[in-house]
Formats: sequence, C-alpha cells, structure tokens
Amino acid sequence: MSSSSGILASFDYLDDTVEAIEELRSSGFRSDMRAYAPFPEHHIEHAMGYDQSPVRVWTLVGGLTGTATGFAFTSWTSMDWPLVTGGKPILSIPAYVVIAFELTVLFGALSTVLGLFIMSRLPGFKPSVVYDPEFSSGRFGVFVGADGKRLDEARSILQKYQPVELREGAHV
Repeated sequence: MSSSSGILASFDYLDDTVEAIEELRSSGFRSDMRAYAPFPEHHIEHAMGYDQSPVRVWTLVGGLTGTATGFAFTSWTSMDWPLVTGGKPILSIPAYVVIAFELTVLFGALSTVLGLFIMSRLPGFKPSVVYDPEFSSGRFGVFVGADGKRLDEARSILQKYQPVELREGAHV
C-alpha cells in the first residue's frame, strides 16, 4: 500500500495540459504521472508517451490458441471414436475449419476482455485520493507524484502553464 505525495494541476485548455505534460516528461517526470480528461483525447495520450495497446497481443494469442484447440479437439475426437464413412479419411481437416474458426473467435474475444481487465488494472479497489469532479465536466488535470525538491520543480513547471487550480495531495 504505497502512497506518494504530489501535486494536482487543473487546466481549462487542452493545449496547456499537453504542453505541461510534455515539459514534465522532458524534465524526467515519467513514472508517477496521471492525466485526467472529460473525454478520450489522443493528444494527451501522445504527450503521456502511450504507444499501441498491448491488448491486441492478448487477442492474437487467444485467437491462435482457439484455432489450435479447435483443430486439436476435432482431430482427437475423430481419432478416439473413428467413424469410417464411404472410405473417406478419418482425419478430414476441411471439415474441422468451422469449429476451429468458432473457437478462434470465442477464445480471441475472451482473451481480449481478460487482457483489457489485466492491462487496465481493473477493478480498482482503491480509489484515487486526488481527484476533482470538474475533470468529468470540462477541465483537464495532471497529477505528478513527487517529493521534496522534485515537488517544487513540478510545481514551477505546472505554474508556467497557468493552471486554474494547483494543489498538493496524495495518490494511492
């Protein structure tokens, strides 16, 4: 249960928020920084340094696992309970494509949901201590976790961009 103290800045304009985040990142504030916005905004994501979502890898692995499971399950079933019909081969791969496809979709969807929850760290059992309800209705916010001299440095950087509100707090 680690909590760090930090500073929360509230901005009216997206440009000020993005520029403040970029300057904070260039000054070395990378690990404990959180941005709040009333709606998804790709400029903030880019400024925070987010790359492509790793959830897509979960989807790929789940889909490939579903495909392998579909072919393995149908092949095993055919070999364990052979049904010879008209001299056709016992293992007939084209007939198994439908089941493999269905399991690909099923496993891909389930692993996407699982990956989303794991990568988003959901559910969040501990709420943020530092939050402003205005972030849901139009303002942008930046929380920077720092102590001592780093807190003063973060405060001076944030003040350059004229925040509406600047306050200290703790983030759990």
